[in-house]
Amino acid sequence: MYRWTLGLALIGSIILSGCGYNTLQSTDEQIKASWGEVLNQYKRRADLIPNVVSTVKGFAKHEKDVLIGVTEARSKVSTIQATPELIDNPDAFSKFQHAQGELSSALSRLMVIVEKYPELKSDTNFRDLQAQLEGTENRITVARNRYIQAVKDYNVTVRSFPSNLTAMMFGYTVKPTFSVENEQEIVTPPIVDFNSKVAPEK
Repeated sequence: MYRWTLGLALIGSIILSGCGYNTLQSTDEQIKASWGEVLNQYKRRADLIPNVVSTVKGFAKHEKDVLIGVTEARSKVSTIQATPELIDNPDAFSKFQHAQGELSSALSRLMVIVEKYPELKSDTNFRDLQAQLEGTENRITVARNRYIQAVKDYNVTVRSFPSNLTAMMFGYTVKPTFSVENEQEIVTPPIVDFNSKVAPEK
């Protein structure tokens, strides 16, 4: 009896591995690991933002709206529960991506404003924070790229024959990935006009 059970288990494992079951498992785990790193880097950015805003406040008193925008965008991001189940829910994933995009946009506007304050740019504390923030943005980009690659490998397995039959049998479905929200905007070539006059500083 024991031999029969062992034999059936061996045959079953051979059949499942030949149908992409093991690939589904490994690629699914890779997605989870990649997603964990994405969240880790987003968390690092969210933790840094209060320090950046606090440092800039003293110099950019007249740029209150930009600072409020950054704070509100960070607050909005923190209201979204970034759980592992998020990558299985396309709607929740889209909302998460949109909120992070708004925060990135708010930070970009803040950095443009900062360029107007030479004293702030020379402040050691701000330079350290800015370097950390820039490093975090780079890490986010790397983490997102690794997640995109992991989702690609997994989705190819889910949609390919005969592993798609195994995926269907065990309830594996394609997962959402990052995409560009402002696609039309980024494909439009920028207008560079060296003849435009620079407005005098007040």
